[in-house]
Amino acid sequence: QVQLVESGGGLVQAGGSLRLSCAASGRTFSSYALAWFRQAPGKEREFVACISRSAGFTYYSDSVKGRFTISRDNAKNTMYLQMNSMKPEDTAVYYCAGVDLGRLAYSVRTKEKEYDYWGQGTQVTVSS
Repeated sequence: QVQLVESGGGLVQAGGSLRLSCAASGRTFSSYALAWFRQAPGKEREFVACISRSAGFTYYSDSVKGRFTISRDNAKNTMYLQMNSMKPEDTAVYYCAGVDLGRLAYSVRTKEKEYDYWGQGTQVTVSS
Protein backbone atom coordinates (compact mmCIF):
# COMPACT_ATOMS: atom_id res chain seq x y z
CA GLN A 1 0.00 0.00 0.00
CA VAL A 2 1.19 3.54 -0.67
CA GLN A 3 0.26 6.95 0.68
CA LEU A 4 0.47 9.94 -1.64
CA VAL A 5 0.95 13.56 -0.54
CA GLU A 6 0.88 16.47 -3.00
CA SER A 7 2.63 19.79 -2.52
CA GLY A 8 3.65 22.82 -4.53
CA GLY A 9 0.29 24.36 -5.31
CA GLY A 10 -0.34 28.07 -5.05
CA LEU A 11 -1.30 31.25 -6.87
CA VAL A 12 0.40 32.13 -10.15
CA GLN A 13 -0.25 34.67 -12.89
CA ALA A 14 -1.26 33.57 -16.37
CA GLY A 15 1.84 32.63 -18.35
CA GLY A 16 3.70 31.63 -15.22
CA SER A 17 4.95 28.27 -13.96
CA LEU A 18 4.52 25.96 -10.99
CA ARG A 19 5.93 22.56 -10.12
CA LEU A 20 3.82 20.12 -8.17
CA SER A 21 5.30 17.21 -6.25
CA CYS A 22 3.72 13.98 -5.12
CA ALA A 23 5.64 12.19 -2.38
CA ALA A 24 4.90 8.54 -1.76
CA SER A 25 5.47 6.25 1.17
CA GLY A 26 6.12 2.55 0.78
CA ARG A 27 8.88 0.39 -0.62
CA THR A 28 7.31 -0.53 -3.96
CA PHE A 29 6.96 2.94 -5.49
CA SER A 30 8.74 1.84 -8.65
CA SER A 31 6.02 -0.72 -9.38
CA TYR A 32 3.31 1.93 -9.42
CA ALA A 33 1.87 3.57 -12.49
CA LEU A 34 1.16 7.19 -11.59
CA ALA A 35 -0.95 10.04 -12.84
CA TRP A 36 -2.14 13.57 -12.19
CA PHE A 37 -5.81 14.52 -12.26
CA ARG A 38 -7.48 17.85 -11.54
CA GLN A 39 -10.89 19.11 -10.53
CA ALA A 40 -12.06 22.63 -11.22
CA PRO A 41 -14.93 24.19 -9.25
CA GLY A 42 -18.26 22.80 -10.39
CA LYS A 43 -16.66 20.29 -12.72
CA GLU A 44 -15.82 16.61 -12.64
CA ARG A 45 -12.30 15.44 -11.95
CA GLU A 46 -10.35 15.07 -15.19
CA PHE A 47 -7.19 13.34 -16.32
CA VAL A 48 -4.08 15.48 -16.83
CA ALA A 49 -1.08 13.18 -17.38
CA CYS A 50 0.25 9.73 -16.59
CA ILE A 51 3.66 8.07 -16.42
CA SER A 52 4.90 4.50 -16.53
CA ARG A 53 6.88 2.79 -13.78
CA SER A 54 10.28 3.54 -15.29
CA ALA A 55 9.22 6.95 -16.64
CA GLY A 56 9.88 5.66 -20.13
CA PHE A 57 6.36 6.47 -21.24
CA THR A 58 4.21 9.52 -20.63
CA TYR A 59 0.80 10.59 -21.88
CA TYR A 60 -1.02 13.92 -21.66
CA SER A 61 -4.48 15.29 -22.11
CA ASP A 62 -4.84 17.57 -25.09
CA SER A 63 -5.51 20.55 -22.82
CA VAL A 64 -2.02 20.42 -21.26
CA LYS A 65 0.09 18.80 -23.97
CA GLY A 66 3.13 20.91 -24.75
CA ARG A 67 2.79 22.97 -21.55
CA PHE A 68 2.96 20.40 -18.73
CA THR A 69 5.62 17.75 -18.11
CA ILE A 70 5.15 14.74 -15.86
CA SER A 71 8.20 13.03 -14.40
CA ARG A 72 9.22 10.80 -11.51
CA ASP A 73 12.28 9.98 -9.44
CA ASN A 74 11.93 6.46 -8.11
CA ALA A 75 14.97 6.87 -5.88
CA LYS A 76 13.15 9.71 -4.09
CA ASN A 77 9.68 8.12 -4.25
CA THR A 78 8.42 11.31 -5.84
CA MET A 79 6.47 12.30 -8.94
CA TYR A 80 6.38 15.79 -10.39
CA LEU A 81 4.24 17.93 -12.64
CA GLN A 82 6.00 20.90 -14.19
CA MET A 83 3.38 23.37 -15.40
CA ASN A 84 4.42 26.13 -17.80
CA SER A 85 2.52 28.76 -19.78
CA MET A 86 -0.30 28.42 -17.34
CA LYS A 87 -3.80 29.61 -18.13
CA PRO A 88 -6.72 30.61 -15.89
CA GLU A 89 -8.50 27.44 -17.02
CA ASP A 90 -5.75 25.42 -15.31
CA THR A 91 -7.19 26.56 -11.97
CA ALA A 92 -8.18 23.43 -10.05
CA VAL A 93 -7.34 21.10 -7.22
CA TYR A 94 -4.64 18.77 -8.50
CA TYR A 95 -4.50 15.17 -7.33
CA CYS A 96 -1.87 12.51 -7.76
CA ALA A 97 -2.99 8.93 -8.19
CA GLY A 98 -1.30 5.56 -8.29
CA VAL A 99 -1.89 1.90 -8.97
CA ASP A 100 0.43 -1.02 -8.25
CA LEU A 101 0.92 -2.87 -11.50
CA GLY A 102 3.14 -5.59 -10.07
CA ARG A 103 4.30 -7.55 -13.12
CA LEU A 104 1.54 -6.34 -15.42
CA ALA A 105 2.58 -4.61 -18.59
CA TYR A 106 2.08 -0.86 -18.54
CA SER A 107 -0.78 0.66 -20.45
CA VAL A 108 -2.11 4.19 -20.55
CA ARG A 109 -4.69 4.73 -17.81
CA THR A 110 -6.77 7.90 -17.96
CA LYS A 111 -9.80 6.96 -15.86
CA GLU A 112 -10.20 7.54 -12.14
CA LYS A 113 -11.36 3.97 -11.55
CA GLU A 114 -8.06 2.66 -12.87
CA TYR A 115 -6.18 4.07 -9.87
CA ASP A 116 -6.39 2.72 -6.33
CA TYR A 117 -4.51 5.36 -4.35
CA TRP A 118 -5.07 9.10 -4.21
CA GLY A 119 -3.54 12.09 -2.52
CA GLN A 120 -5.52 14.77 -0.72
CA GLY A 121 -5.03 17.34 -3.46
CA THR A 122 -3.28 20.70 -3.77
CA GLN A 123 -4.93 23.92 -4.94
CA VAL A 124 -3.59 25.67 -8.03
CA THR A 125 -4.99 29.08 -8.93
CA VAL A 126 -4.04 30.96 -12.10
CA SER A 127 -4.98 34.62 -12.20
CA SER A 128 -5.62 36.46 -15.46
